Amino acid sequence: MNTKIINAIDRLNKILPLAERQQQLDKEMAEVYQNILHSYVERGASLSKHEIAQQIGDVNECIEVLKHNDMVVFDSAGEPIGAYPFTMEQREHEVTVNDHRVHCMCALDALAVSPMFELETTINSSCHVTKKPVSIHQHNRKILDADKNNDVFFGISWSSAADNCCANSLCTEMIFLKGKQIADQWQTEDAGNREIFSLHDAIDFAAGFFVPLMTKQAA
Repeated sequence: MNTKIINAIDRLNKILPLAERQQQLDKEMAEVYQNILHSYVERGASLSKHEIAQQIGDVNECIEVLKHNDMVVFDSAGEPIGAYPFTMEQREHEVTVNDHRVHCMCALDALAVSPMFELETTINSSCHVTKKPVSIHQHNRKILDADKNNDVFFGISWSSAADNCCANSLCTEMIFLKGKQIADQWQTEDAGNREIFSLHDAIDFAAGFFVPLMTKQAA
């Protein structure tokens, strides 16, 4: 893993320290959080508030903590509608995993699913600029159709991060870009805040940020 990727992981962890916040949860709440993540892969949707209540003593406290820490996104009724990298919203990044079609909040999130769960995935998305389709067949950190994706890049606009919820700020500016010229042009438009990565480097970035969330908390 090169210095650029390490720096990017550190920078994203400062903006959204999911792994650190997860470690601060008590064991019961940490298990609920991981169960929410696994539910997307196991059945293609989030656990409901009712299902969470069956797993923990105080469901309202659990919701408040996960929401305050920006680990899970809830609607006004307290129903979970997203947990990085997944969302129940119909976003442009669709991932087929374990025979389920799920949506991810951003391009980096989509690339994270396969290494997180060590399962084969197919990502269907599009170039942020040209809207040309992007399709990536992935297993863990390997791109299975790399020859078809030599011109696909990942871009991030760091200045878009907001304090309250990354799902509606930074995630909207973590994108796929198709074509080196398109990627370079996009970066040049705001060179001080934008960064681009090759697809292989982006997968290492995604794995480095998200895979630690899969570690079981010690008793």
